[in-house]
Amino acid sequence: MASLLYTYRSCVKALPQLPDSMKHSQADLYLETYQVLDLEMSRLREIQRWQASAASKLAADMQRFSRPERLVNGPTVTHFWSMLKLLDVLLQLDHLKNAKASIPNDFSWYKRTFTQVSTQWQDTDTMREELDDLQVLIVFCVESLELDFALLFPERHTLLRVLPVLVVLATSSEKESESLYKRVKINRLLNIFKRHYLILNHMGTIRAEHDDFSIRFASAMNQMITLKSSDGADNDWSRDIKGNMYDTVVEGFQLLSRWTGRIWEQCAWKFSRPCKEPPISDSQQDSATFFDYEKVVRWNYTAEERRALLELIGYIKSIGLMMQHCDTLVSEALWETIHMEVQDFVQDKLDTMLRTTFRKKKDLSRILSDMRTLSADWMANTSKADPEQHSLHQETEEMRQSTFYPRPVAPTAAQIHCLQFLICELVSGGNLRKPGGLFGNSSSGIPVEDLKQLETFFYKLSFFLHILDFTATIGTLTDLGFLWFREFYLESSRVIQFPIECSLPWMLVDHVIESQDAGLLESILIPLDLYNDSAQHALTYLKQRFLYDEIEAEVDLSFDLLVQKLNEVIFTYYKSCAASTLLDSSFTYACDDGEKYFVKPLRFDAIFKLRRVMILGRTIDLRSLITQRMNKLFRENIDFLLERFEYGDLCGVVELQQLLDILELTHQSISRFLELDSYSLMISEMQENLSLVSYSSRISSQIWNEMQTDFLPNFILCNTTQRFVRSLKGAHHSSQRSDASTGKPYFYCGSHDLTMAYQGLAGLYRDFFGIPHMFAVVKLLGSRSLPGIIRALLDHISSKITAMVPKVTGLQEALPKSIGLLSFDGGIAGCQKIIHEILTWEAKSDVKVEVLHDLKEIGSALYWMSLLDIVLRQIDTTQFMQSAPWLGLVPGNDGQVKHAYSDNTPFTTLLSAATSAVASSPACANPSSYLVMSKQAEAASLLYKSNLNSGSVLEYALAFTSAALDRHYSKWSATPKTGFIDITTSKDFYRVFSGLQYSYLEDSMTNPSKKREMLGDSVAWAGCTIMYLLGQQLHFELFDFSYQFLNVAEIETATVSLYQPADRSKSPNIFQGYEVILEAMRKARRLNNHVFSMLRARCPLEDKVACAIKPSGAPLHRMKFSNTVSAFETLPQRANS
Repeated sequence: MASLLYTYRSCVKALPQLPDSMKHSQADLYLETYQVLDLEMSRLREIQRWQASAASKLAADMQRFSRPERLVNGPTVTHFWSMLKLLDVLLQLDHLKNAKASIPNDFSWYKRTFTQVSTQWQDTDTMREELDDLQVLIVFCVESLELDFALLFPERHTLLRVLPVLVVLATSSEKESESLYKRVKINRLLNIFKRHYLILNHMGTIRAEHDDFSIRFASAMNQMITLKSSDGADNDWSRDIKGNMYDTVVEGFQLLSRWTGRIWEQCAWKFSRPCKEPPISDSQQDSATFFDYEKVVRWNYTAEERRALLELIGYIKSIGLMMQHCDTLVSEALWETIHMEVQDFVQDKLDTMLRTTFRKKKDLSRILSDMRTLSADWMANTSKADPEQHSLHQETEEMRQSTFYPRPVAPTAAQIHCLQFLICELVSGGNLRKPGGLFGNSSSGIPVEDLKQLETFFYKLSFFLHILDFTATIGTLTDLGFLWFREFYLESSRVIQFPIECSLPWMLVDHVIESQDAGLLESILIPLDLYNDSAQHALTYLKQRFLYDEIEAEVDLSFDLLVQKLNEVIFTYYKSCAASTLLDSSFTYACDDGEKYFVKPLRFDAIFKLRRVMILGRTIDLRSLITQRMNKLFRENIDFLLERFEYGDLCGVVELQQLLDILELTHQSISRFLELDSYSLMISEMQENLSLVSYSSRISSQIWNEMQTDFLPNFILCNTTQRFVRSLKGAHHSSQRSDASTGKPYFYCGSHDLTMAYQGLAGLYRDFFGIPHMFAVVKLLGSRSLPGIIRALLDHISSKITAMVPKVTGLQEALPKSIGLLSFDGGIAGCQKIIHEILTWEAKSDVKVEVLHDLKEIGSALYWMSLLDIVLRQIDTTQFMQSAPWLGLVPGNDGQVKHAYSDNTPFTTLLSAATSAVASSPACANPSSYLVMSKQAEAASLLYKSNLNSGSVLEYALAFTSAALDRHYSKWSATPKTGFIDITTSKDFYRVFSGLQYSYLEDSMTNPSKKREMLGDSVAWAGCTIMYLLGQQLHFELFDFSYQFLNVAEIETATVSLYQPADRSKSPNIFQGYEVILEAMRKARRLNNHVFSMLRARCPLEDKVACAIKPSGAPLHRMKFSNTVSAFETLPQRANS
């Protein structure tokens, strides 16, 4: 009935409303509506009829038990409990009827329930006696609450709900109030309800109780196991162990009841005191209205209170589960102990009372005899062979001490109720209205010692029924499903269901996830057990399938959210650990607050082992779900990093490599616990590089696309720092990029502090491209995709040379037919005038700019190849140092590498010896695996030896460029007809580049506005490389306009210094206005000399085919040439071999 009212939901809301066009069907709608509502109304009518009969029955019992002439067969404890529970049900029905707005008029007459109880009594003159009976009920409630007579918390809460109503009914006048408060002091009532309802205030005591009970229960269980395994154990020792087990179980039930009751009371206290001002977040600014249920649940628990509640729920569930698992082990011991307690009382203690205290009291001795006849088990008595021996008066002292066989035969519920009734009759004499309570009055004539024994046994009887129903009692005490139900607030808020954020079980789960408390993480699944309790309650007690469906839907959603958030927490933690491990230690020590970069340890081992999670009868493999989502999370993270790199420029490759390194270490850490997919497989999958014949990937495609569209056109080379930096002209291109989508925080470095640290470190590499970036490129591309980039760059150089041919031809045609050497007579001013007369390219200024930009891209590509060559050589050197000891390679006297062993390497020798030893041993039945290992070692040695003499990527690039220039050799390098150097009529490439270099230097120095279009040092690298490969280096050094200009300036300086007076500080500056351009020409000459020296070292002109590329992409050395001192200090020396 209460469940029907509690779960009742308005049917009218679900009925359709007819539009105006269907008014003719209104009669049919009314008929169908009546048929739908008739079923619900019939249930409500049944509740009305039951209420009427229950009120009449309660009034009749109260009237029957209030007759003063009755001396025996009065209300028993069972009667008391039945009346109190009936009154409690009426209270609940009355509250539910008032609370449910959907049925406001169905129970309007029911408001007078308690008035009806009074008005149905026949005579108002007997009201005094009836009020005395109410006082008896009040005294019973007060004593039961004070003495913890109610073992189960529902019984205690029944007393707490009924007691105020009884006090109100019993104090309708001032005279009646005085009578009640004389018998029950008001302070006793106040102390019962004066409690601290917040669990947080009791957690210290609860923790101590939990730890102490867990230890003692485990000790009792160990004793029980020892007792079970021992044969012929002493009876006294066995009885002590089983008695201790019984006491421990009773204490466990009391603890569970007290703890669960505290949750009930705190929940009720929170419902009565809702949060007045819920906090408003930024996302809730527009809708600042809250449900009433949010105010009493979602915003009414602080973080400390949630932790305390979660901790207490964990204690209840763990203790309950621990006791539930030992059901079969302790049940026999409990039955034996209860049997022993009953038989010891009825056969020994009652026998003593019959022979002493109650010998001359026939009525009372008859009650004692009835108790013995009702519950004595004479078959278990070894000292009395006949049940009638208790009436013999000639007994020795030894015969009076009964000895019992341990029998697991517990009394029935009827025997327990009858024993309680007979004890009440014995003590009260049928008059419960005596002052002092049941065992507190002295008028019964029973000695204090015997009264104490009766009281102790009386209260033990109340526990026996719960102990015997061991499993059901534990289920009741650990049932916390009430924390989910919210029917009253659904009715008042007029919503179908509340968001999951308002659900208390999910709030506790979310608190564990958000707090990331190491002590709570292992208890993250405990709140989900509340759904099991609520679903069981909905099906078995409330008997409403729709409630179960709502719980099931919320469980599906909450478990999905749990797995998702749990994956994020695990992923974030291990990624933070990986980022903290890879973070530069010098950076951490240099920071004042470096401790924030260290990660607080968390443990997920217990969560990783959960393969069987029971929720609503379903078994879920949580480990498998975490593994699946973790694989998905890794793929999403890789895709996000690649997408972020695709939205940036080539300088972001260092940050990409750092983040992927962190992700790989994270994968290694989690793979120790979960069976994740291979990291290389995931990275290949997200790069779309799974095919065996695919040599491209997302990273390589993005790198080449960036080099084509941004890096080569917009970056300029600084040869001194070996870096490429973005030109001012290319900054506009960078600002036009679209911003990458902002990813989740754990997609970066885990914690916010580590993310900011790595972004700060990556920011150091954002404004240039150099050696660190090349290391990142090599590591990201690997030997599979790197050859594709090399080939694309070489093709780009070839295409640029081809595209530059007609433009250079146009500039050649614009030169005068005769170009002589600059005259020294006119000085530097005259030389400048002559150069201006020779370089008449004003009409071809656009062509000149295009040629310079083409040369810049060619030079940038060649220098990019040189950086790549440096990195590859350093990696090869590292690998050589690691493999040389295993291959038997040692340095010779001449500095060359030689083999220390003529035949085999130490690696193959070691494995061959081990294989021989194993094969010769008779204990080894199958040495084939060792033979295979020895053969594999020989193959590995040959493979590593073949990779020792690796070639140079730069040499291969120069050879390729030379081959590309050979196709245009006739246009750019004409053979002199006379066989001598043609000084005046030559229009070879070096003439064009000389003019371009002079024009570029003069424009950039004399016109500051042109500095925004600076081309860097790449032009010199391209021009010098082309001239060197065409064999025009000497021609350029002889006839370059800048060089001649510098020669004239040097001669003029020497002449002036020779003829000027000694005081040179007073002599005029002859180079006034030319200082800047002269310094620029000197820098250009130093740069050209550096490039030429590097080219001579890496690509001697006697054989331009220096190396080739293997099918795998590794450079292969082809030719050998004498060592040449290299001006490029970062390159290793070449040596004869």
